[in-house]
Amino acid sequence: MNERYLRNIGVIAEDEQELLSQKSVCVIGCGGLGGGVIEALVRIGVGKLTVVDSDVFDLTNLNRQVLSNEGNIGKAKAAEAASQMKLINSNVEVTSRGAEITEDNCCSIIKGHDLVIDAVDNVKTRFILEEACEKENITLIHGAIGGWSGQVGVSRPGDKLIRKIYPADEESSSVDTSAGNPPFTAAVVSAIQVAEAIKVILGKEDVLYNKLLMIDLSEHSYETIEF
Repeated sequence: MNERYLRNIGVIAEDEQELLSQKSVCVIGCGGLGGGVIEALVRIGVGKLTVVDSDVFDLTNLNRQVLSNEGNIGKAKAAEAASQMKLINSNVEVTSRGAEITEDNCCSIIKGHDLVIDAVDNVKTRFILEEACEKENITLIHGAIGGWSGQVGVSRPGDKLIRKIYPADEESSSVDTSAGNPPFTAAVVSAIQVAEAIKVILGKEDVLYNKLLMIDLSEHSYETIEF
């Protein structure tokens, strides 16, 4: 096998590593969560990634977004993600889409992928993502951060997990999105999203299917709610 993946073995079997190389994942959002998710998926050896974001980097991103640096302020996040990932693992095919997710384009963007990862910062887009994933029969890995807190859940087609978490509007979220976004919260939540993504792809047990893992790093409390 490729020497670059030797440190994966033990957690991932050789045949599972080969399986990862055959899978495609669509990451919606290339910011605080998305940057960490994209880099980890590329390093672990997922075969194809589509990275989607309509935004550009600005100075406020530098505190937490691993894809941002002083040299790419004003540049498109998705294109920068694809460019940087080539330097890490040229075996992974990364396609960038500088698009804003809408009801009209979401299905066409995610179609054909094995998994979709929610790394966005608003509830409206999450509703659109979950509905599109249900139509395309794709599992969605949800993540959200705010201050010291974060959450992760996995929504299979039919679970409607996002609708259960956010039954009306953003005010119902357990994560305070106005509480700031430090780098450590983004790092922890994105890492858990990737762990869940790998478990889903490889058919592992104990996935957060139709569950919400609530994380409070100020007290190091972790609670799982099952719907």
